[in-house]
Amino acid sequence: MREVVFTGFPGFIASQLIQKHAENNEAISAIILSSERPKAEKEAERIQKETNCRAIKLIEGDITKSGLGLAHADKEYLEKKEVTFWHLAAIYDLAVPRDLAWKVNVGGTRYVNDFVAALPVMERYVYFSTAYVAGNREGTIYENDLKRPQAFKNFYEETKFEAELLVNEMKKKVPVTIIRPGIVRGHSVTGKTIKFDGPYFFLNLIDRVKFLPIIPFVGRSKSYINVVPIDYILNASIYLSKLEAAEGQTIHLTDPNPHPVEEVYRGMVHLMTGKNPKGRLPHNLAKVSLSVAAIRKRLGVEVETLDYLTWSANFDTQNAKRLLNGSGIHCADFLETMPAMVDFYNLHKNDKKFQITIH
Repeated sequence: MREVVFTGFPGFIASQLIQKHAENNEAISAIILSSERPKAEKEAERIQKETNCRAIKLIEGDITKSGLGLAHADKEYLEKKEVTFWHLAAIYDLAVPRDLAWKVNVGGTRYVNDFVAALPVMERYVYFSTAYVAGNREGTIYENDLKRPQAFKNFYEETKFEAELLVNEMKKKVPVTIIRPGIVRGHSVTGKTIKFDGPYFFLNLIDRVKFLPIIPFVGRSKSYINVVPIDYILNASIYLSKLEAAEGQTIHLTDPNPHPVEEVYRGMVHLMTGKNPKGRLPHNLAKVSLSVAAIRKRLGVEVETLDYLTWSANFDTQNAKRLLNGSGIHCADFLETMPAMVDFYNLHKNDKKFQITIH
């Protein structure tokens, strides 16, 4: 019997992936923290109700422990299955402290690797990395490259790089597919998401300074920003998880036609205020200002976000293009679908459950 197993539930991407699998009535298990059980049960119930799928099995565990902290009966249950294992559990936070990032993102991935390698029948191991394992490397970043950069912009990038190194070695043992998403936003058509991070920090900023007579650009940038809608990530990664040619591959699920940072910012300002940005707030002044906790909390922006405004790199997508050829799956244009993102943001911006805690 086949079983699709997830870590990272009830997080946004894992929840959406599980719902997609549930629509096909596949057998699904999710390894969850005991502290997350109430939230996971509620989300599983929602998915089961909406899809009329079989019950989603919730298995309590902890990826930072040997054997993932599973009970013996749960371990035996999975050992009897033909498993496709999706590892998404990680700390997705640019401001994550170093020790926590290493414990979960690196140590947790090491334990997941050990667990996966010991399963009798492993059909596919799908690991969610990030395109930003590139650190501060500039120029063209290729999917087959996993070069250590001179530096990383934050501990999230560093630990995801270290974790991907570990998973890359697993290609010698089991059928592995490594997914490197760009910055993930809500659904390209509905705008739906469950948290306002990444590009939504810009919307927070614009919303909280829109009372000003003019809204300036933040610094000066010739860089491009790589933002991808969740529906592209879901459709592409599920397709690749079942594609034989994707075994042993690392794939950029990034925007093949990204837009300049300033063009995206201009579009956001116009949609939020009906005006165009004028003037410029110096990048260094913005960084100094956001280094003050009270200011970044008031504006709803993590200071680490500024590092991406002037970073010049582009992600090659030859593997993605080759493997997705003929699938009908493509990445929607960011500017064309930005109105749905802004509409959803405006509808939910005052709901605290969508806003990320800024420290």
